[in-house]
Amino acid sequence: MYVVMNELQVPTDAKEAMKARFGKSAENMKDVPGCLDFMFLEEDSENSRQIVFTKWDSKQSYDNWLESSAFKKAHQEKGTSKEKSPASGNELKSFDVIHHL
Repeated sequence: MYVVMNELQVPTDAKEAMKARFGKSAENMKDVPGCLDFMFLEEDSENSRQIVFTKWDSKQSYDNWLESSAFKKAHQEKGTSKEKSPASGNELKSFDVIHHL
């Protein structure tokens, strides 16, 4: 199993827009081969980060998704002014799962 966390730095006034954006993504992730779980998390503080947490059956499934047309479509608006991401930065972390209940 493989876990990826994308920690997003989002200005307070843009948090609702980010929640809506990833709310749309959550439904699409059900159809991604190898994706076991998708969560959008938010810390319980005013200066909180928002975190996209995904769990995969393998690193290969995650890598396959990164190369897929579905991933490219989901991230294509990043470079356009039409729907630019409200995040001011991010930090991607990935983990091999060693123990799991």
